[in-house]
Amino acid sequence: MRTRRTKPSVHAMVAAAVVVSLAAVLAAATVPTPAHASDPDPATQQYRPYLHYTPVKNWMNDPNGLVYYNGTYHMYYQYNPSGTTWGNMSWGHASSTDLLHWTEQPLAIAQTFNGNGQATEDIFSGSIVADIQNTSGFGTLQNPPLVAIYTSNFTGSHPTLAGKQAQSLAYSTDSGQTWTKYGGNPVLNRNTSDFRDPKVFWYQAGSYWVMAAVEANEHRVLFYKSTDLKNWTYLNDFKPANATGGQWECPDLFPLAVDGNPDNTKWVLVVNINPGAVAGGSGGQYFVGSFDGTTFTSETTDPVDVPPPGNLLAGFNGGNYNGWTVYNDPANPSGPWGNSPATGTLPGQQTVSGSIGAGLVNGFNGGDNPTGTMESAPFTVTKDYINFLAGGGNHPRQAGEQPGNTPPPGYLLFEGFDYPGTLSSAGWQLTGDFEAARNPSTVGGEYAIGKRINTFEGGPNADNNTGTITSPEFYLTNTNIGFLLGGGNRTDGSLQVELLVGGVPVRTTTGSNSGDLNWKNWDVSQYYGQIARIRIVDNATGPWGHLTLDNMVLGSEPAKPRSSETTVNLMVNGQAVRTSTGSDSEHLDWKTWDVSGFKGSQATIRIVDNNRGGWGHILADEFVASDITRLEQHDWLDWGKDYYAAVSFSNAPNGKRIMLG
Repeated sequence: MRTRRTKPSVHAMVAAAVVVSLAAVLAAATVPTPAHASDPDPATQQYRPYLHYTPVKNWMNDPNGLVYYNGTYHMYYQYNPSGTTWGNMSWGHASSTDLLHWTEQPLAIAQTFNGNGQATEDIFSGSIVADIQNTSGFGTLQNPPLVAIYTSNFTGSHPTLAGKQAQSLAYSTDSGQTWTKYGGNPVLNRNTSDFRDPKVFWYQAGSYWVMAAVEANEHRVLFYKSTDLKNWTYLNDFKPANATGGQWECPDLFPLAVDGNPDNTKWVLVVNINPGAVAGGSGGQYFVGSFDGTTFTSETTDPVDVPPPGNLLAGFNGGNYNGWTVYNDPANPSGPWGNSPATGTLPGQQTVSGSIGAGLVNGFNGGDNPTGTMESAPFTVTKDYINFLAGGGNHPRQAGEQPGNTPPPGYLLFEGFDYPGTLSSAGWQLTGDFEAARNPSTVGGEYAIGKRINTFEGGPNADNNTGTITSPEFYLTNTNIGFLLGGGNRTDGSLQVELLVGGVPVRTTTGSNSGDLNWKNWDVSQYYGQIARIRIVDNATGPWGHLTLDNMVLGSEPAKPRSSETTVNLMVNGQAVRTSTGSDSEHLDWKTWDVSGFKGSQATIRIVDNNRGGWGHILADEFVASDITRLEQHDWLDWGKDYYAAVSFSNAPNGKRIMLG
């Protein structure tokens, strides 16, 4: 186990109470009994865990609908009834009287299909309440219903809500054995794609139901109220706080007596996160505070402008870059970094938030177009971690890419199109809309090296030009052809560059819906010594209905794609040993590198903006070498890796709070 700091006073006691209740279930949820007498004992099965519940077969993940009713604990869970991988999401079901021994029950709530047998609705995570007062009208006071509130994940086959997530109901009047989906589903729809994981409870002080659900990618927990479980009114929401490095999912909100004293009760909001937990991977964080029936107010949110304790490597608050070497774009000398740190948002930029102090690195000088790097002075790694803030574009470093735009070594075919005259005078054949005088072109496409072929410029109709452009013959005297290509992407053969051998296309490549030309490569070793041609086929119209081709090299080495990264990197011996990027947001979030393996090494921090497209910039601030991570400042249900989707049982006996993950 890891040691960690503890928060003083009541917060530490509440945190301890949460952990104790969690630990109890971890110890209790063991030794599942077989579903049927003929099923094997899991203790005898090599690949089935002896501890904790597992179904006899197939895939399971998040616990759902945890409820205690009539002397029985019911555990529902995400389940694939048809296979051993994630898919066909439905709710499985198991029951127990003691949390020690579990009996697997029949499938509870199944995926929804249309009349053609196509799945239209996956049954995602949610909760179950015992509607003792029959507020929903699904049962009677004498036989109150169990009501499941779950996320409907509508598939592409749904006629009206394809791709959306909304909250729906199902009910049971036989103690959770069989379920009926409510005909008025969904009961709560925000018309978004990541609104999910409803946890519902009865708020006694207000005599109404409260739902906590998430907008997963916005790091928000939204609260709603209802008197009948069918009609929901928005109350408030809990904004991003503490760990926000992954999606927020599976919230839970409940009161807990401090040290068992009912006169000193706090509310606990659990928010599961994936990824971005303290030990890596997924995990569950929690906040302690108060809930007044409308708003949850956290007392344990860590200030965003207080970094972990340690040595400040760079804060950019002195009005200059203070020892960093800055390489701005030669074509735009003021960008991307400018001559000094930014003080906040730059012209044309969405509002920047999350930085600390007077300055930050903001690669939006001149917009997304400029590219460049900046690098710190060398320093010695002395701590276990480097924590820092990063935002901007999500364009990671990829293996095998080059930082520049260097052609591979070899023979430059067709003189790189850098000759006087036209394509026709150089032996190329043009059909359709393409006119000899319009190519080679000197415009269109970033990163071209001199002149290039551009089918947008090649005729009078821009993107609606159609036809072919075919090269003269040449011999394949080496093993690779590398070339720069930009423009539109089509997968139907209507827009591509082709290598013709014997008049037949043997290699083809299309664009990527980008004006930036990047390196592509064909392995042509199997055609060595044969006669070939290059043909550009452009039968595409409309947006991105063109291609731009340049600098074809016949050589022995493959062309290396140019990096389009927006990254922050730790460099040791000239190699990037740690790297992070933004999340397509102008909000700076905390990042952490474990650098314990490099203690004593000389290192630099290199910030790279090699992207001219959307979100083609990077933000960075407040580099701190520390003995702890920023995440260790927060409160976690479990300090190991991947204890996830933890939620508590509804209606547990004697006021217990029992969680399962």
